[in-house]
Amino acid sequence: MNITKTYKYFLLIILTININAFEITPNAETPQVPINGDADDPAIWVNPFDPNNSIVFGTDKYNGIYAYNMNAEKLTFIKAGKINNIDLRPASYDKKNTTLFYGSNRSNNTLGLWILNNKELNTQIKTSALDMPINPSYSGDANMIVYGVCAGYHPYFGDIAFITEDMGSKVQLWGFKNKSLSLIHEFKNADAAQSEGCVYDDENQTLFISEEQDRGILRAYKINNDLNMSDVTIIDTRDGNIVGDPEGVTIYKTSSHEGYLILSSQGDSKFNLYDRKYPYDYIDSFSIKNNGDIDEVTDTDGVDVTHLNLGPEYPLGLMVVQDGNNSVKNKVNKQNFKFVSFKQVLNSLNIK
Repeated sequence: MNITKTYKYFLLIILTININAFEITPNAETPQVPINGDADDPAIWVNPFDPNNSIVFGTDKYNGIYAYNMNAEKLTFIKAGKINNIDLRPASYDKKNTTLFYGSNRSNNTLGLWILNNKELNTQIKTSALDMPINPSYSGDANMIVYGVCAGYHPYFGDIAFITEDMGSKVQLWGFKNKSLSLIHEFKNADAAQSEGCVYDDENQTLFISEEQDRGILRAYKINNDLNMSDVTIIDTRDGNIVGDPEGVTIYKTSSHEGYLILSSQGDSKFNLYDRKYPYDYIDSFSIKNNGDIDEVTDTDGVDVTHLNLGPEYPLGLMVVQDGNNSVKNKVNKQNFKFVSFKQVLNSLNIK
């Protein structure tokens, strides 16, 4: 072991911890994944017919996809393979009735797309009979080791999804049009050694990508019609407010174009808040501490958030985070997902 290098790394962590970071607590937590599993990335499906009966999907990146109700109770498990990341969007051609659900599948290095019927999901939840098919409706061969995925809508390209490359800098843009899933464009995330999580801002037409491993950088790309990827902004690095690896990234909307970019700063188990709009100024950080029998959140990979009212517990939206070490007495600690009322975050920022 290089003692000098190790000392410098931990000194960097100590020096970069934001002592002004505030604390919030989780409202609920899911069961932890089994011994042979590894929870990674959540995605929130907002039920357009009954928001109180929405669904939180979460990946077990070795086995498939879980679905949970708003009490964080398991609804079902889909043995879909090694699904690493997931994301979803209402279909542009039928926003109320159809959801496009994407997953990066490391079993065969494909981008999977499930076409979900919202009315059917709503009925199935109410009858406790959620039945999402194992196989996706469409699948595209990425020809790379797939990693992160994020969905979106672009006024020129229509319904889209981005996937990042494990152990590499490639990023692919896929489109779904006329019942066909196809690769539109491939580019490199600057000189990244390994891209990780991503989120696409539909209204501002901006792609945010976190880079882990060697450096730790959060970047933003404007997605224009000619796909000139030279319009890139470095938002933050380990020299700034990121400690260790930047992981999951998501967006909380306060209006059509404004809000907060949220990043998991894995090295210090905090969540960084940035302005959603350029130049993406850093605002603050927070951590999620224990709440009674619900343990604190540490070593987070994936995150997702919605600003929509999901009932009395989540009137200003729900944030779901992966907990990399679920501390349970008399059990082997694995991962699970924590549910957080975003009202706590807004109140701590003194924003109504």
